[in-house]
Amino acid sequence: MPSLYRRDNASLYLQTFQALDDMLQALVMDGMNPNMLILQHFLEIILPWSSLSDKVHEQMRALGTISRLLRFICSFPELSHMEEFSMSGKLMSIFGLFCMDCNHEISKEASEALHYLFKILVLQRSVKQKTETILKDLQKHFHGAWLASLQDLTLFFKKYLTPEERADMIMVSMEAMTNTSRHDISAASKMLKMILKYTIPEIGKVPEIIQYIYYHMNIITETTAQKTIKKILYLLSQYYTDEVILTLLKIEDQSQKGVCRPWEILASFPKGYEMIMDYLLQRLTPHQRSKDQEPSHRTEISPLIATRAIHELLLEPSRRMEVQSFFSSLFMALLFQISFLVVEVDTEISQDQQHIAECVDPISSTVEALKTLMRSSGYGDYVSSIQRHGGWWLLVNPERHYDGVTVLARSLVINNCWHNRPLFSSIIRFLQDPDCKNHLTALVFLTELLQCPDVAALVDDFTTRILANWFKSEEPAIVKPLLQMLEVFAKHENMVRRLRILQPYVLNCCYSSNSDIVLETLLVLKNLLSHLTWRHSSSFLIQLTFTLVPFFEEVSEHLRLAAFEIYESLLAKVKKRSLVFPLKHQILNLLVPLVLHLRDVNTDVALICRSALCHTAAMLRWSKLKAVFAEKDVWNILGALVSQQLAHCLLLRKGGWRPQQSRSFSCSSGVCSSSGSGNSNSSMMRYSLSTYYVIGT
Repeated sequence: MPSLYRRDNASLYLQTFQALDDMLQALVMDGMNPNMLILQHFLEIILPWSSLSDKVHEQMRALGTISRLLRFICSFPELSHMEEFSMSGKLMSIFGLFCMDCNHEISKEASEALHYLFKILVLQRSVKQKTETILKDLQKHFHGAWLASLQDLTLFFKKYLTPEERADMIMVSMEAMTNTSRHDISAASKMLKMILKYTIPEIGKVPEIIQYIYYHMNIITETTAQKTIKKILYLLSQYYTDEVILTLLKIEDQSQKGVCRPWEILASFPKGYEMIMDYLLQRLTPHQRSKDQEPSHRTEISPLIATRAIHELLLEPSRRMEVQSFFSSLFMALLFQISFLVVEVDTEISQDQQHIAECVDPISSTVEALKTLMRSSGYGDYVSSIQRHGGWWLLVNPERHYDGVTVLARSLVINNCWHNRPLFSSIIRFLQDPDCKNHLTALVFLTELLQCPDVAALVDDFTTRILANWFKSEEPAIVKPLLQMLEVFAKHENMVRRLRILQPYVLNCCYSSNSDIVLETLLVLKNLLSHLTWRHSSSFLIQLTFTLVPFFEEVSEHLRLAAFEIYESLLAKVKKRSLVFPLKHQILNLLVPLVLHLRDVNTDVALICRSALCHTAAMLRWSKLKAVFAEKDVWNILGALVSQQLAHCLLLRKGGWRPQQSRSFSCSSGVCSSSGSGNSNSSMMRYSLSTYYVIGT
């Protein structure tokens, strides 16, 4: 009798379940096809019995009901509202976890439910030609080991789920890691490892995943689970760097004390740390981004956000060694960004990032990032030294910004910074692009950096030609540091040999339409002569002699004085044995202009001209004329020159000569002028000059 009672109960139990299944199947129908939105509503009611209940029989009933309902649905070739059905990822994760349950019956029910879910996805989302083959492969694994189901799960995760469904699958698995059950944690870790073993496909809801990791990292204490969570963050940071960075910054702004800092997780992966830093560096220097690089991210962070993220990562002490590898590139990128912000005053960012940057001053934020970079690399003393010399204040001052750049570079040179050579290489690579921005900052920094002997030793012909190309600019601000480099070149043995490459460009600056460039060029040439020798620079010095001639009659006293000063210094370098044509011819031609400018309105010019005449006499071994040049006035000097040339010509020709009609001569500097008539003094000067020209020719 008890046995009959049990059979009746079992029969009633089965009939009840069958009736429930029939009712659900009828309710899920919408006309001739199942309605997937109705199914989703049913699943939202049934699933909690499987995932939240701690009773085995309740879990089995829930999984069995879902399995039979899915089996019924997969028998239909067409389904209504399949596009709106959004639970595939969540279902796949739940079924996958239950496939590894220690209870065989639960594992079996979950495996069947997963199989029917796979079948639905194949029928609805695969190419028709491949559907039959895929279904046959699935049938082979049906009722097989749970490992086979997980392998199918990996395939379906990549090929049949939408990005949002993949995110749901990851989220459900991560939630399982927060359970107290060690088995649940182990199962979730195994499944996540399987689906993320290779290159991950596109994943949606990245901010939600990052937020979950951030707020639950301290709750997950099991070692394997922690490694898995960190691996997820690492992979997402590789493929969705922009979204990860933006989310972490937003969380950090809203986070409370005591919550795990997200940057520690990113810094725990050395390769990931370097990858993110390199990516952020590209955001700071968009001109260095590869031209064929395809944008693979849905968002792109601004330079300001990149700077802030760099600052946060630099604060992590565990990655000090990795910082050394990209110090020079990051240093120059941050410095260029400061220049851009200070000089260009352009701090626009996209509206969707405004909430992150609204309380951040772009300039001070970038300067702090640069200071942190230097401290992280062991240059904390340099930061203090720059502060003492007012360098940081100058750097953020629009009117004195480039003075700040000079102080910054000078500090590195004085302290013999280990990174000076890599910094030099970074700047040269940057200057190879003629359209690069912040080139003025690079040139000002380089001018000071070349003072370092180790850097000077790196300068070669290729580097010098890169610098020479920048002389083509007509901007005084660019030409000025280039001209200053000439003096640096002249001071170092290795670089002085490369001056021959720059010299034509320097002389060409003398013909610039910009008077500031011309004056700066003459002043630099004046200083440069003190370092040059006739032996190594004779060709340049001869060419310079011809270049100076127009400036002797320049209206500007500054230009005229500089030209005569250069000529005097040049004569001091010439020896008798060096006097070859055309130098000797040019020196003789310049005697009269020197004499005429003894009456220059600028007394300094007059003194220099007398000194230059004395140099000329000594060089030509005119011992008698040397005394005349030193003491006598213009008329006596001209008479002495005529007598000297007349005696020379009589010896050569042994014949007579007669003066030709006087040639007109004018001096634009206001020293003298003559035209063919005038008082006796002007007539005398004209006669003397014409006589000298006739005899000299």
